Amino acid sequence: MFFKPSHFRHPDYWAGVRDLASVATGIGAWGLMTGVAMVKSGMSVVEAVAMTLLVFAGSAQLAAMPLIASGAPLWVILATAFCVNLRFVVFSAHLRPYVMHLPLRERLVTGYLTADLSYVFFAKRYPHAPTSGTSAAELLAQQAYLAGNSGINWVAWIGASLVGIALANVIPTEWGLGFAGILALLGVMLSLATSPLRVVSLAVSGAAAVAAYALPLKLNIVVAIAVAVVFSLVMDAQRQGARHG
Repeated sequence: MFFKPSHFRHPDYWAGVRDLASVATGIGAWGLMTGVAMVKSGMSVVEAVAMTLLVFAGSAQLAAMPLIASGAPLWVILATAFCVNLRFVVFSAHLRPYVMHLPLRERLVTGYLTADLSYVFFAKRYPHAPTSGTSAAELLAQQAYLAGNSGINWVAWIGASLVGIALANVIPTEWGLGFAGILALLGVMLSLATSPLRVVSLAVSGAAAVAAYALPLKLNIVVAIAVAVVFSLVMDAQRQGARHG
């Protein structure tokens, strides 16, 4: 299983807990807003709880909810959520060397629990992927850290989302929850802009979103994500080619 007794006893587990706890308040605020927004968009409590537990992807949920409320075709909703979460393809490619020694079920749980900030903290702490010469102790430290920060991230998000669902009918819409959601997404986005390539990708995606603004059903968001992902993959491939050339 993902959380093992050896993880809880490891100092890196508690380091992961402390690192993620430093931003857990912001994650909780975003989760609370998302929980409220799901119910306000017309979803039932059961549907909102199911989406919170099964999807566990705030940006995809926020992107899909207006489409669900407007009666958009199912393929548009699925395509939007898929494109919004394309960044996890990049995360997964980077994390692959760290987790390939684990059984399939543990890799699946790791994939479910890994979120934006847990990935950022993990990549910052362990910038170099393990090799055949990496010791078992180092691999255990990496998994303990990832379990600690992913666990706190999950608890903060899920707990706050469930509270938001429960309180949705008593929280006034006039509080501007939609704008709060935009601010939350901007905070996460800017926290991930940690390299020149990411900054340029951010600018490219913003330009694409503006250029495609006239598209219906907010499809300009899908276009912006697709353009940014393709641009990043092409630039990274060229950079790798130049490095090995």
